[in-house]
Amino acid sequence: MEFIAHSLDLTMFAVACVVLMLGFPVAFTLAGVALIFAVLGWLVGAFDMTFLSAFPQRIFGTMTNEVLIAVPLFIFMGVMLERSKVAEELLDTMGRMLGSVHGGLGIAVSIVGALLAASTGIVGATVVTMGLLSLPTMLKRGYSSELACGSIAAAGTLGQIIPPSIVLVILGDQLSNAYQKAQLDMGIFSPETISVGDLFAGALLPGLMLVGFYILYQVVIAIINPSAAPSIPKEDNPGVTMEEVIHALLPPILLILAVLGSILGGVATPTEAAAVGAVGAVLLAGYRLGDTHNWPILLAAAALIFLLVLTAYVDLRVARDDIPQGDMIAIYAAALCLVILTWGILSALLRVYRAGTLIAVMQGTTQVTSMVFVIVIGASLFSLVFRGLGGEEMIHAALKDIPGGAVGAIIAVMLLMFLLGFFLDFLEIVFVVVPMVAPVLLQLEMPNGEPMSPVWLGIMMAVNLQTSFLTPPFGFALFYLRGVAPPEVRTGQIYRGIIPFVFIQIFALLLLWYLPSLATWLPSVIYS
Repeated sequence: MEFIAHSLDLTMFAVACVVLMLGFPVAFTLAGVALIFAVLGWLVGAFDMTFLSAFPQRIFGTMTNEVLIAVPLFIFMGVMLERSKVAEELLDTMGRMLGSVHGGLGIAVSIVGALLAASTGIVGATVVTMGLLSLPTMLKRGYSSELACGSIAAAGTLGQIIPPSIVLVILGDQLSNAYQKAQLDMGIFSPETISVGDLFAGALLPGLMLVGFYILYQVVIAIINPSAAPSIPKEDNPGVTMEEVIHALLPPILLILAVLGSILGGVATPTEAAAVGAVGAVLLAGYRLGDTHNWPILLAAAALIFLLVLTAYVDLRVARDDIPQGDMIAIYAAALCLVILTWGILSALLRVYRAGTLIAVMQGTTQVTSMVFVIVIGASLFSLVFRGLGGEEMIHAALKDIPGGAVGAIIAVMLLMFLLGFFLDFLEIVFVVVPMVAPVLLQLEMPNGEPMSPVWLGIMMAVNLQTSFLTPPFGFALFYLRGVAPPEVRTGQIYRGIIPFVFIQIFALLLLWYLPSLATWLPSVIYS
């Protein structure tokens, strides 16, 4: 009977992968395949239908999970910034500033990709925007089609590793559950936790490292083959003034600092920081869409920053028996800031609504959020049936028996995730594969012999998953770029262009393997 159950498990996983590759909707594929194999398992006596009684509780747990509230807020923030033309101004300014040097446009694309990753975190919007704006310019200036396409696609995927990232939010939630389960299995009945903030802090240095590698690659190509990355003649490049640079860079950088700073500084949880980001995106969009009378929005932005500072240094709770005079003054100041902030948000929302942007942003946010959470429900049912058929024990035994012990198990899982990235989206991998393998891996040791760090494992998985956007045939960044690329750019050129960047990401993965502190040092400093 155990053999039949394990055979059904393997067949269920294979069938789900095949059906997904055929293009069927992810959520309904996962849920439908799970139900079919649950019935088959029940008919042959290998599955107990009482397992399905836990499914409603799982859905309720998802509905009451405060961490996942950050997902729609970050999506709203990204869509709002994309619609407010922030990327266009950044690309234009950075292109004119760096265009006079060989490889300058490629470097500009990498820098703008990093800034957009830290402020939007949405791969599709970033790749499409940069593909529409930068690709024609790069081709017109004589850039190699492969280099131009690879640079844009790779820079667009930075949103998956540079916080705030939706991938890190979802991965953090899954790893948190897996880490607690792993500790309980090891007999630790007061388990430690891992938060999304830990992953954000852990991903910061690896994300910046990837940006540095991309820029270094652009510089090397410009030196080795200048004709593939030529400079813009001075007579064709008007240059840029310091005022233009400040106008383009300062608002998104302030927004990034407000969101990431509030998380890393311990002022706000990722969910609260996502709300700060959503408010900041509304204010920035309202500022961009208006030419005059911007002072209510500027005052609101200043009030928001002042509120964050007050929250960091003053106890603003009013439900206390004894409130010192200094705290009371700060509470009144915070109340005044809230009034100013509300006024500014309403002014910005009115401006965004009149521009016809607000409705489109709300629709886009609703569509993406609905997709994510329907997949959560489908994946939850899939993992429940998988465990009911004994899949968890089968994976545990398989990973324990792999030659090389813990090292072999981690290599096998990373290789599996890398290969699945050729055919599946990161959401399917996170929701299906991570809950199966993470509880086992987190009971093993790291390559340096220390207990497995969930932060290190999460960042390794995140960098690995980032390649799924670049690997053909189903790399989503390639699809997005193909949809906006000029007709003269062939699909083969796009595929060839991303190959060096995939190797760069694999190299980054190897560095993380040999230097785990790249992922674990910053969280240990911030949260120690």
